Amino acid sequence: MNIADVVDKRITVIGAERSGVAVAQLLKKNHAKVFVSDFGKSERTQKNIEELRQSHIECEFGGHSERVFDCSLMVISPGVPTNAPVVVEAQKRKLKIVAEIEVASWFCLGPIIAITGSNGKTTTATLLGRMFSDAKKKYVVAGNIGTAFSSVVLDVDAETVVVLEVSSFQLDFIDTFRPKIAMILNITQNHMDRYDHSMENYARSKARIFMNQRAEDFLICNADDTWTQSFIKNTKSKIFSFSSRHSVNEGAFEKNGEVVTKIQNSEHKILQSSEISIQGEHNLQNAMAATLAAQLMGVQPVYLKSTLRNFKGVEHRQEFVREVHGVTYVNNSKATTVEAVEVSLKSYNRPIVLIMGGKDKGNDYSTIYDLVKKKVKAIVATGYSADTIVKNFSDKVKVEKVSTIGNAIPNMDSMKKTIAVATSLAAQGDIVLFSPACTSFDWFTDYEERGKVFKQLVLDL
Repeated sequence: MNIADVVDKRITVIGAERSGVAVAQLLKKNHAKVFVSDFGKSERTQKNIEELRQSHIECEFGGHSERVFDCSLMVISPGVPTNAPVVVEAQKRKLKIVAEIEVASWFCLGPIIAITGSNGKTTTATLLGRMFSDAKKKYVVAGNIGTAFSSVVLDVDAETVVVLEVSSFQLDFIDTFRPKIAMILNITQNHMDRYDHSMENYARSKARIFMNQRAEDFLICNADDTWTQSFIKNTKSKIFSFSSRHSVNEGAFEKNGEVVTKIQNSEHKILQSSEISIQGEHNLQNAMAATLAAQLMGVQPVYLKSTLRNFKGVEHRQEFVREVHGVTYVNNSKATTVEAVEVSLKSYNRPIVLIMGGKDKGNDYSTIYDLVKKKVKAIVATGYSADTIVKNFSDKVKVEKVSTIGNAIPNMDSMKKTIAVATSLAAQGDIVLFSPACTSFDWFTDYEERGKVFKQLVLDL
């Protein structure tokens, strides 16, 4: 489908959070007959209801009626599970189903850089946006990072670069979506509950990011990541690799302690790795990926060097909050995978009181057992997955469980109690690290809301 195909067509949008409202408004502006349906109760989305009504878009909440199937196209928001009954039924009825980013891409005039990966997407997308900003190039950063692609696409002209953070959920329902530059940062175990506990299914979903690319497009990928390398063999686009462990034929790598890029046989020395403001091997790889993408879009190394030296990271990613009585509090709410927790734990050489829990995604915690025994003095288990955390770690380290208090969402009292317990377990010189390994959907709308609540309660100590 394309822009012309939406005129006067009945289109159903499933999900009324940010992306759902944005794509509904985009379609309405382009003369589609839009209907929005959300399974959640209207109290949680009152602001969104008002936006839809002001746009003269019909909607329903608290369930999906038969009307959702009276359409020629169904658009689903990123948070709607592939196995949701409404999606399964639509597939049985052979309705065309697409993701919000697919629809937005029909209206996009500028080149798209699409970034996916199990970890590091938001940091890399934000860093890349900063590179374009420092180089005075027109750009927007959108997608899963928090700003819906549909909400900004009509402001994009041919000279504006669109940097998109893209999740596997969004990629599951693309059709013609074609980024000029596709980027796969890594593929590690994540969302196993959604992919039938199959890493192959999950990796295949990630690999869809380059399925529509052509010979004149680019694929930037991690040369050190086994799953990524196993799925890129059939791409038609030009591959540029990055590695923090060895040199590559074309791409980015470390040489004599310096980040080097090699593009079309031209080698560029960017800066010493130690000069990059965001530290750790994972951030070195993120920096390499962003540097490659920026160079391929014409940004000169002098701007990249300045950005990499001055970029301070992203909120909710190993973010220092404050120090109280010699205890440092760190907000890593974005750590929704076990692998992200692993990266976080490796970043510190002080005793850690680790706060974990939320909504489990079928996590395999065994991969961090040894690291936890080495780095962590105590764990505070919280949220819906508290019992799972206790089961996995109680024989390895001291674990305190915090039970849910009341039914409010977000559960401020429960989070407050969680922080109080963590504080009681910490001594001067320790780190209280909020790195959940789980999604936020038990108590909070998203990881950002969860992180903000954590920070505010720590500031209130």
